[in-house]
Amino acid sequence: MDKQTLSFQAEVKQILHLVTHSLYSNKEIFLRELISNASDACDKLRFEALDDAALFEDAPNLEVRVAFDAAARTVTISDNGIGLSADEAVAHLGTIAKSGTRDFLAALEGEKKKDANLIGQFGVGFYSGFIVADRITVESRRAGLPAGQGVRWSSEGTGEFDVEAITRAARGTDVILHLREGEEEFLSAWKLKSIISRYSDHISLPILMKKQQWDEEKKEQVDTGEWETVNKAAALWTRSKSDVTDAEYQDFYKQISYDSDAPLAYTHNRVEGRSEYTQLLYVPAKAPFDLWNRDKRGGVKLYVKRVFIMDDAEALMPVYLRFVKGVIDSADLPLNVSRELLQESRDVKAIREGSTKRVLAMLEDVAENQKDKYAEFWRQFGSVLKEGVGEDFSNQERLARLLRFASTHADEGVSFADYVGRMKEGQEAIYYITADTLAAARHSPQLEIFRKKGLEVLLLADRVDEWMLSHLYEFDGKPLQSVAKGGVDLGKLQDDDEKKQAEATAEAFKPVLERLKEALKDRAKDVRTSTRLVDSPACIVVDEGDVSSHLSRMLKQAGQTAPKAMPILEVNAGHVLVKRLQSDERFDDLAQVLFDQALLAEGGQLEDPAAYVQRVNRMLAAG
Repeated sequence: MDKQTLSFQAEVKQILHLVTHSLYSNKEIFLRELISNASDACDKLRFEALDDAALFEDAPNLEVRVAFDAAARTVTISDNGIGLSADEAVAHLGTIAKSGTRDFLAALEGEKKKDANLIGQFGVGFYSGFIVADRITVESRRAGLPAGQGVRWSSEGTGEFDVEAITRAARGTDVILHLREGEEEFLSAWKLKSIISRYSDHISLPILMKKQQWDEEKKEQVDTGEWETVNKAAALWTRSKSDVTDAEYQDFYKQISYDSDAPLAYTHNRVEGRSEYTQLLYVPAKAPFDLWNRDKRGGVKLYVKRVFIMDDAEALMPVYLRFVKGVIDSADLPLNVSRELLQESRDVKAIREGSTKRVLAMLEDVAENQKDKYAEFWRQFGSVLKEGVGEDFSNQERLARLLRFASTHADEGVSFADYVGRMKEGQEAIYYITADTLAAARHSPQLEIFRKKGLEVLLLADRVDEWMLSHLYEFDGKPLQSVAKGGVDLGKLQDDDEKKQAEATAEAFKPVLERLKEALKDRAKDVRTSTRLVDSPACIVVDEGDVSSHLSRMLKQAGQTAPKAMPILEVNAGHVLVKRLQSDERFDDLAQVLFDQALLAEGGQLEDPAAYVQRVNRMLAAG
């Protein structure tokens, strides 16, 4: 192949600008990315060689080498992995977010097509080299091809790249960075070793650099000609917990998650029994920007006998724990495990259940012993954890204990256990209210009788709360009861005198109720006197079996059809505005205004705001 000059894909030009100017605040990360890619190339060779051992050629020991040449101002990252053919170099280095993984596995034929998602993509990692280099040269030969079919790829990171054929005896890839002015710090063995130690120490392949020693005559470090391993070359999760420091755990988390913050918590365990596996799982301190994308794969990497199999193995962690990062290394699964097998395997189910329980135990420990830390976790991930109440029935009780809410007694952090511990003597239910916002819930007129009696009510304003409550009916034998559904029955908390007075009021007010029912027949299913109102003239409630007004609004906002159900208007017979109804000639107008105000107070929207304004204006004008 003669030398060709080709243009980058349009997106590559944009990403190169981003990478070199703003993607990484820390320049050192380029070395982590390129070593990671070299390790991936070795993983691919190991995987492909399961069926064709000849691909190892005469070099079965996989390794990554890092070298520098101060005179030529170059840093070279080499691997003896799968390598690139000429066509692959053009396709994968000139196109954004295309590591070759998908095409490499899509080429597998027959039954192996089911393995098409085995190894993760490295995205824009290769282009990070342009942070420190004004030119990158890649020399490579794919395993299995003759020496004469090597390829050289070169670019200055602008709009074009050159490709030409070369003769290359060794399989694998050399990535040669020609450093730009001002980046001389990376022409130092000490600097490169410290970066490798910090970012790539967990790589299970040996990372080699030329050994140096002090030359007394030259008064400088000189190469001895030997190569030495500069990383531990042992996967961190395979080491004993007693041999791993907290700093190493945190550095490993940052390496696999690309998160600059330390994790909130982590757990490292070896599980033996029916299924044998090692798990190292982390809970991040901050929520990612795509947390609410339920289609996003999880953050758990799957290894089998220390061989990397796939990124984002969602079958190993439930969707509601999609924020968990880490590694699971199984000793039982076959090396060529497919995604379909992951979904069906009994061993995978056991790993998933065990890992889920381990994460929940970790969260329980934080909730019990580090309340401030758990409060921050809840602010970041609480809404997602609530999804598990309806999705994971086997752990529903444990999840219920991890839930936190605002209430009429506290702004945040109230657990069901806290609530039950504060229940009044004779109180039989856990009371709650759902609303669009916490402010709307806190100031709802439906809470008035509960405030008067000092009863705590949980305030739920997350969009997922209504769905969660459709799966959670009780806690520790105490039923959950909405204060905005059905009638208020406080049971033993309401004395006989209050009950008799309420019955007498309802009987005396019966004629007015009949007139209200007639005036509001198109808007309200029923009108009745209220036992829950103290200061407000009226409120909106729904029947016990009906969809709440809050859920109905959310369904409409989502473009779905909400079940049709008219609300019930409850009126406070002792309120001055309600008393005026009996003698006021504008009864129908007052009835409509009363209903509209109750609807607004509950967070609803008026179907005809202009009509409401006209009615209020007529009343104000009449005085």
